[in-house]
Amino acid sequence: MNTVRTVTAGAVAALAFAAIAHPAAAQQPAPAPSADAGQSGVLVFRPDFFADQRPNTALDMVNRVPGFSVVDGDGSRGFEGAVGNILINGARPASKNDTGSSVLSRTQAADVERIELIRGGAPGIDMQGFSVVVNVILKVQNTRQSVLQLNNHLFNGGRDLFGGSYQFSARNGDRTWGVFLSDGISMSDGNGIGRVVRTDADGNILRDEALRTEAYGGSQGVRGNYSGPLAGGKIDLTGRVGRGDWHGVTEQKAPDLLRYSETNDENLNAELGVVYTRPMGQGVTMEGRFIHTFADFESVSNSRGHIGPIRSDDQTFTAEGVESETILRGLLRWERSPSLTLETGGEVAYNMLDVEQDFTVNGAPIPLPSATVKVAETRGEVFGRGTWRPTEHLVLEGGVRLEASEISQSGDASQEKSFFFAKPRFQATWTPIPNHQLRLRVEREVGQLDFGDFAASAELGDDTVFGGNVDLEPESRWVGEVTYERRFWGEGIFSIGYRRDAVSDYIDVIPLANGYSAVGNIGDGTFEQLSVNLVVPADRFGFKGGRFTFRNNWIDTEVTDPTTGQKRSVSNLRESQPNFGVSQDIASWKIQWGVNVLTRIGQSTYNPDFTSRWRAGSDYFQAYVEYKPSPTLSLRAQFTDWDDFVAVRTAYADRNTRPIAYIETRTTDPRTFWSFQLRKTF
Repeated sequence: MNTVRTVTAGAVAALAFAAIAHPAAAQQPAPAPSADAGQSGVLVFRPDFFADQRPNTALDMVNRVPGFSVVDGDGSRGFEGAVGNILINGARPASKNDTGSSVLSRTQAADVERIELIRGGAPGIDMQGFSVVVNVILKVQNTRQSVLQLNNHLFNGGRDLFGGSYQFSARNGDRTWGVFLSDGISMSDGNGIGRVVRTDADGNILRDEALRTEAYGGSQGVRGNYSGPLAGGKIDLTGRVGRGDWHGVTEQKAPDLLRYSETNDENLNAELGVVYTRPMGQGVTMEGRFIHTFADFESVSNSRGHIGPIRSDDQTFTAEGVESETILRGLLRWERSPSLTLETGGEVAYNMLDVEQDFTVNGAPIPLPSATVKVAETRGEVFGRGTWRPTEHLVLEGGVRLEASEISQSGDASQEKSFFFAKPRFQATWTPIPNHQLRLRVEREVGQLDFGDFAASAELGDDTVFGGNVDLEPESRWVGEVTYERRFWGEGIFSIGYRRDAVSDYIDVIPLANGYSAVGNIGDGTFEQLSVNLVVPADRFGFKGGRFTFRNNWIDTEVTDPTTGQKRSVSNLRESQPNFGVSQDIASWKIQWGVNVLTRIGQSTYNPDFTSRWRAGSDYFQAYVEYKPSPTLSLRAQFTDWDDFVAVRTAYADRNTRPIAYIETRTTDPRTFWSFQLRKTF
């Protein structure tokens, strides 16, 4: 695998140099994307651009748009700033949980009229804080169709998983409706077997045990959608009910020894989304949005075992409760001229988590900080922004959001906190000549608190119990970002970007009394990121229908550790993850194939009682082939393999002086697995 990585890296570097240094060395491939009239920041991709890829769905098409990566949002509370970078007919889906990629995966490629890649902003487009978005424009036509999809994951020596879905959709002019039944698969690509070796500070072996890990789950649900004219405007409705589950097992064995831990999570969930848009005359459009989500959940974690005839402690952590979110949002958009759009609006939201938790050791209850908690947030936000194109080559976007919220907590601890944040944003997009673009962004971002961090939690497989923290405050940051983009050879792209954040109230792990830890604020810090994305079409090098890709984010952070007072990086952040790829469309054979290799995967975790470093011992390798014998049938096979990954955990006997209690090295050989998918439209 290292050989594959080296050859690919060398080829990509050579082709990148050739593309940038000699952009006119050969005839431009056809068809190429076109610039929207008068808007150099908008590229239009029509269906013939994707003909060689033989896409089945609109998502297949979007995934092949050069220079675009799908983001479905971070799932944080509220709507403004929490949704993804996909628009459909100029608007986002009616529900946050019905993501853009999910909607596009249910939309047939034949229904797509064109795809607009919007870089830096355009009049009438709500960028929602993204520098680049896609707008998928659908045809107005009469159709009825059903789609059946079957898929599975077959693990070498592990638990095989099977799932599928059925969809019916109909379109009659401006009206669309449909139903979607799904039996989804959740899995971990880190399932496998290995070894756990624990030594003291002098290297003497304390434990040497065989390791087995398994993690899997799924979800079943039914979703209905409707869209159509109403009272001079348009209404979009979506609703879903379903259930989900997740199961994880960690087992360590040695002669006459067993350490076993498992987690079982279940939930029932529902959601409703409504969007109403209506033109108001004189270039003014009104949009109203209502979203409600609800979940009832239960989680049980248990660890047990024995050392010889002596049973180890039987520990059980349980949590059950309900959570919900309700959002009401309004927006007025005024397209004052073809070059100027102004927007204003507001949003109110109510979020709630009510959870009861219990921790026992050998049946005896153990007190926990914030074991019974109800957290509720009432939040309001008003915003105003504008997009102005003073010249054909320059787009300016600016605005401000004002957010006020109150978070109350009751149960084992009672407390109320109020917050107010002003969040200004400015972005400039300059396209001085065709195929060259420079983007600049300055913005204040404010994170959303995870309600689960207010309550206790446990990771019994790692002998870790977290207490809740009632004193959490949102993390905020001032962001400065600049990106240069160069397009070439139709599908080719090279972009490089630099970002620096000044962060206040970084969220990580802090020490609590009685030996507990919790998620909390650790003070100010910095975040720096260098991003590179490269796509090189390879037709002119004799590799017909082929392309080489490379992308990576190099990230550096610095904070002050709340336990040691020393400088370090933040927890659970991958500082680099280079991705090298090669793919090819062979239209005469009706197939596509590709290979991706990820290298240098790893991240660190910092805790008052231990530090750990996880890293992949070798490359993550993934290869696929997809055969599309007809526009209504596709078969895909994918192979995933990676060698051992290693987690080294250093535990300390005392938080203050931090003498080493032990060093544990956990080596896992992940199971190789195959994935198969069959999709039939009729």
